Amino acid sequence: MTSSLNIRIGQYSTAGCKTVNQDFHGACLADNLQKERKGIAIALADGISSSNVSQVASASAVKSFLEDYYCTPDVWSVRKSAQRVIQASNSWLYSQTRRSQYAWERDKGYICTFSALILKSTQAHIFHCGDCRVYHLQGQSLEQLTQDHRVQISAGQSYLARALGMDQQLDIDYHNMPLTAGDVFILATDGLYEFVSHGQITAAIAQALKINSENSLELCAQQLAELALSQGSDDNISIQLVYITSLPDADINEWQQQLQQLTLPPALDEGAEFDGFTLLRRLHISGRSHVYLARDQDSGENVVLKFPASDIQADKAGLERFLLEDWIARRIHSPTVLRAAATNRQKQYLYNATEWVEGQTLRQWMLDNPQPGLTKVRDIVAQIAKGLRAFHRLEMLHQDLKPDNIMIDADGCIKIIDFGAVQVAGLAETHQFPAENPFPGTVQYMAPEYFCDGYIGTHSDLFSLAVITYQMLSGGELPYGLNVAKARTLHAQRRLQYRPLAISGRNIPPWIDTALAKALQPLPHKRSTELSEFIFNLNQPAEDYLRQQKPPLMERDPLLFWQSTTAILLLAVVWLSWKLLR
Repeated sequence: MTSSLNIRIGQYSTAGCKTVNQDFHGACLADNLQKERKGIAIALADGISSSNVSQVASASAVKSFLEDYYCTPDVWSVRKSAQRVIQASNSWLYSQTRRSQYAWERDKGYICTFSALILKSTQAHIFHCGDCRVYHLQGQSLEQLTQDHRVQISAGQSYLARALGMDQQLDIDYHNMPLTAGDVFILATDGLYEFVSHGQITAAIAQALKINSENSLELCAQQLAELALSQGSDDNISIQLVYITSLPDADINEWQQQLQQLTLPPALDEGAEFDGFTLLRRLHISGRSHVYLARDQDSGENVVLKFPASDIQADKAGLERFLLEDWIARRIHSPTVLRAAATNRQKQYLYNATEWVEGQTLRQWMLDNPQPGLTKVRDIVAQIAKGLRAFHRLEMLHQDLKPDNIMIDADGCIKIIDFGAVQVAGLAETHQFPAENPFPGTVQYMAPEYFCDGYIGTHSDLFSLAVITYQMLSGGELPYGLNVAKARTLHAQRRLQYRPLAISGRNIPPWIDTALAKALQPLPHKRSTELSEFIFNLNQPAEDYLRQQKPPLMERDPLLFWQSTTAILLLAVVWLSWKLLR
């Protein structure tokens, strides 16, 4: 049985009865590493006949998509990566039209329709804008997966409602579906699908698969294009046929391959030499890991080595999660996030090496500083938010943000540590990821949505940060006590009562409470939407607070109040007098 995604592809494009072919197509089959992390990309674009430069738009859209998609971070989801690239292409095409002689005749500018198919692991991802089409053929069942963005005026007249380069903003249709070995996907322009029936397409592909030669799909694509031309097609004709020959095994992934290559470390103690390191002292022991301070024998720098505890050495999923922590650390680059140690040596054993942060956890700092100043709290929270944004930019959620997982050094600089609960969107969609724990973090700091199967997102990390902020300002209290984890329904969550900081006896401005209460809303749709919004609201009163606290006009400016009242009364008298004299 194979351990990777494999396809066969056939493509063909012709100008047909026209002099210029305004269609453009392409595919990137990718090497094994790219295929695993980003998938296989196929794209098709169709120019519009009213434009003399539309073929430039089609070529640019397909080429930039196939090149730029693979340059996006491999931790991004397929959807985010592809949409970012398509949006960038749309902006470029739109700007080209605005700078050209066609600035006020956009139907003559750099415009094209666009459809793309990305195959990653066991999932197909479809992106679509315009009137190219993507079909799915399974057995004898042919299904159209995309919707034409065309407005029909009459039986013989219609116009394109959506295309790349048409407007500054672009809505991209997105759809994903599971793959099955034997599936066929067809991407086609209107020059083909308007003149060839579903039955003819299905029969031609079935015959090509029956022949099963290396170029049978290529010949099939050409035959279907020639059939469309013989049946009256008066447009450019392009078609791509993608046949799924095999899918990756569900139980083979990058971390299991590493588990096969690396051996478990021997029993170690202080002073031992290990894989180019000298162990200096033990820092921490838990059921998941043993952590040591060590010195790199090549560079002389102090590093932290983390070894899997004996409790998880027989747990394959636990070891995969352990390896994933190192994978994450090597992809996040932020001064407020713990970084992987730099070493050129090949690892022989299963362990993680990170930089050494000389300091204390935020938990210990809070015990040493039970009543910190508001300015210091703001500084710490802003640094933590900066680190969280580094995770969120890569579509990662930390999910276990708590004072124990935040280091603070003697200069007050922050480092977010421990990536054991991090969720990575780009890996989760491959189905080659260790099973997620429904409660990945520490319950006192987890957002309510974790406990009632709600939508988990960046707002969930924001909730955890707000709990930590509240703790620092309240002397260690929690905004809802231990009631969040007990609220397992929406009704129970609505009954959660935020405990204002004013009750704690601290001299905290009341608008800080407003900022915290908004970031700690049990219902995500009522919560602050961005980390930047929360940080801003911690530094100055929010508009909603000012609206609530704004005194009436009579108190703020009595003179203006009476002048306004007098003017209104005068106008009323004049109007009544006019009515009486009529």
